Amino acid sequence: MSKRSLPKSFLWGGAVAAHQIEGAWDEAGKGISIADVMTAGSHTQERQITDGVLPDVYYPNHEAIDFYHHYKTDIQLLKEMGLTCFRTSINWTRIFPNGDDACPNEAGLQFYDDLFDELLKNGMEPVITLSHFEIPYNLYKTYGGFKNKQLIDFFVRYADVVMRRYKDKVKYWLTFNEINNQADGQFKLHTWTNSAVLVEPDENAEQVIFQASLNELIASAKVVKLGHDINPDFKIGAMMAYVPVYPYSANPDDQVAAIKVMERRYFYSDIHAKGEIPTYTLKEWERKGYHIDYNDVELQALREGTVDYIGFSYYMSATVTTLDDDTLEGFPIPDYPNAKIVKNPYVKASDWGWQIDPVGLRYVLNTVYQRYNLPLFIVENGFGAYDQLTDQGEIHDHYRIDYLKAHIKEMRLAVVEDGVPVIGYTPWGIIDPVSFGTGEMEKRYGMIHVDRDNSGNGTMKRRKKQSFVWYQRVIATNGEDLAHDRYNL
Repeated sequence: MSKRSLPKSFLWGGAVAAHQIEGAWDEAGKGISIADVMTAGSHTQERQITDGVLPDVYYPNHEAIDFYHHYKTDIQLLKEMGLTCFRTSINWTRIFPNGDDACPNEAGLQFYDDLFDELLKNGMEPVITLSHFEIPYNLYKTYGGFKNKQLIDFFVRYADVVMRRYKDKVKYWLTFNEINNQADGQFKLHTWTNSAVLVEPDENAEQVIFQASLNELIASAKVVKLGHDINPDFKIGAMMAYVPVYPYSANPDDQVAAIKVMERRYFYSDIHAKGEIPTYTLKEWERKGYHIDYNDVELQALREGTVDYIGFSYYMSATVTTLDDDTLEGFPIPDYPNAKIVKNPYVKASDWGWQIDPVGLRYVLNTVYQRYNLPLFIVENGFGAYDQLTDQGEIHDHYRIDYLKAHIKEMRLAVVEDGVPVIGYTPWGIIDPVSFGTGEMEKRYGMIHVDRDNSGNGTMKRRKKQSFVWYQRVIATNGEDLAHDRYNL
C-alpha cells in the first residue's frame, strides 16, 4: 500500500435509515414508531407530530420508497456500484412493536435476517444503527420517552435480542443516531426524534433534554458492554452529528464562544468515548440549579461501556461571533454572553441554507481524533438538491459530484497527510430517501433516483444518476480517481 493511498480495507458504502426507505409501516406485525406520526413539510414549514396516526393525513414515511419489498433489486444496484458496506438501521418497532412487549416479533427478526444475508451474499458489510429516530410510539405515549429511565431497560432488551440474533452477520454497530442533534433544544423535531420527548409547558426544556440524553448515554454504554460480551469481535460505535463551529473573528471572545458552543455537542461524545460526565457540564448543571438524576451504578456503566470508534455525520459548518455588529444577522445562543451564530462569508450554501465546507470535514477528522484517539467512521455526508430529469430520463447531478468529490479529497488528506484512522465512508441517502428534516422526496441525496414526489405520487422506478457511475469509479480505484470525465450513463 502506498503511503499516500487509503488502506485496502477501507469501506466504501452508502447510508440510509429504515424509517426513511423501508415503508411497509404496518406490515408483518410492525408497530407504530415516532417517525410514523410525522407529517410532510418543507424547508419553510416544519413537519407536524400528530397524536397517533390520523385518517386522511399524509405520512411520507409510511410507504417511503418501499425498500421493504424492493431490497433485493436495490441491493443489486448497490453491488453494481461496487459498495463494500451498507449502513441502515433496524426499525425497533419491527422487533418490539410497542417497545415494552414481552416477546420479540419473529417476522421482523426474519426480515433483517434476510436483508443481512442478501447484503453479505453481495459483498457488503452491514453497518447497523440500533436507534435511528424509530423509537416505538408507545414508549412516548405510556412512559414519556427517554426522560423516563424505564426506557434504558427497554432499549437494552431490544439490543440484546438483535445483537444475539445477528452476532455472526453484523460486525459494525452504532447505538443512537446523531444523539447530539438535541443538544441545543430549540428544535422540537430533534427532541422528538432523538428521545421521543415532547417537553411540557411547565418543564424546563434544557433540563429535560439533559436528563433524556444522559439516560440514552447510559443505555448506550450498557449495550456496548453487552455487545462485547455477546461477540468480542463486535465494533460498536457512537454516532454524532458534527457541525464544527468556527470563531467568526480573531477576537478572543469569539474564540471562547466557539469553545463553549462546541462543548454542548462534545458532551455526548465525551461520555461515549471517555466514560464520564465532563466537568464543564457538571459545572453548568450546578450553575443553573439543574437536578439530573443518576447514581453510582449508572456512572460505573458509563465507565465500562465506552465505544470502539466514533461514527459521525458531516454536512456543514457554522460560525459564531460576539461582535456588536448590526450587519451580522444570526440567532443567539445561550452558551456565552452576546454570542450568535452567523453566516460564514467564506463558504457557499445549498438551496436549504446548509453551508458547504469540504475543508471542515478534514478539520473535524483531525480535532475529533486528537480529542479521543479512536478510529473514525464517516457514516453520513451528502448533498440534498432538486434533481431534474432530462427528456431522455437522465439526471446530470454534477453538483452532487462536485460536493462529494471535494469532501472525499479532504478525507483523503486527513488520512494520508494527517494520519487520521478512518474506517470508511458511507455518503447519505445512497438511494433517494424521504428527507428526515422536511419529509420531502424532492430534497434528493441519492445516486439512485426513485420516481416519487412530495405528495407520494410516482412509479417507484429506480434510475441511475451520473453520480452513480462517478462513485462506481471512485470505489473501483479506492478513492484515487475523482475525475469528472468518466460518468456517462
